[in-house]
Amino acid sequence: LIYQNDKGRFEKKVGELVAPLNPSIFVPCNVQDEAQVNSTFEAIADKWGKLDILVHCLAFADKEGLVGDFSAIPKEAFTQALEISTYSLASLTKVAKPLMTEGGSILTLSYLGGVKVIPNYNLMGIAKAGLEMSVRYLASELGPLNIRVNAISAGPIRTLASSAVGGILDMIHHVEQVAPLKRTVTQTEVGNAAAFLCSDLASGITGQVLYVDAGYEIMGM
Repeated sequence: LIYQNDKGRFEKKVGELVAPLNPSIFVPCNVQDEAQVNSTFEAIADKWGKLDILVHCLAFADKEGLVGDFSAIPKEAFTQALEISTYSLASLTKVAKPLMTEGGSILTLSYLGGVKVIPNYNLMGIAKAGLEMSVRYLASELGPLNIRVNAISAGPIRTLASSAVGGILDMIHHVEQVAPLKRTVTQTEVGNAAAFLCSDLASGITGQVLYVDAGYEIMGM
């Protein structure tokens, strides 16, 4: 398990969360630090010699990049958000690729804000749009190596990350009213979809964005 390196702020929480799984490797990884990215995958290589699955589940945008006028977003915030939220998929894939000697599956997490305007999502929408296009290009590149690359676009769920998006509770309520299933999805449902895409049951699926959102994405009004 690789987790966000933030001066130990998340280490305890993540440790408690995954303790029942007894992970063999539990290391921090700052995706802005190339040396730390390399050392993380060196640890994986030393432990197992190969890698079958990579799940990319990280994103960041400064608060000023989420609210206010889009045209007023500072260049520094824009660059940082895309480096962490979008480019990191390519950078992690680059070092994971040599370890996927028997093929594999790479999965990332996106959101509807990457294709449609969502209030208070602003800069993260651009990051997710780039992320979804990255999935397609990486799928094309890695297909001959039998490495599949896909994304899940999940509906809004109350999490630590989503709390940074203003009006998240209103968004959840709206989905409950509009989605065909008249509810939001659960973390378990998203996890089940991830397990499917990473497994051999999805061996013929690559370059796709799977919506796990109780059907909300199909609705026009």
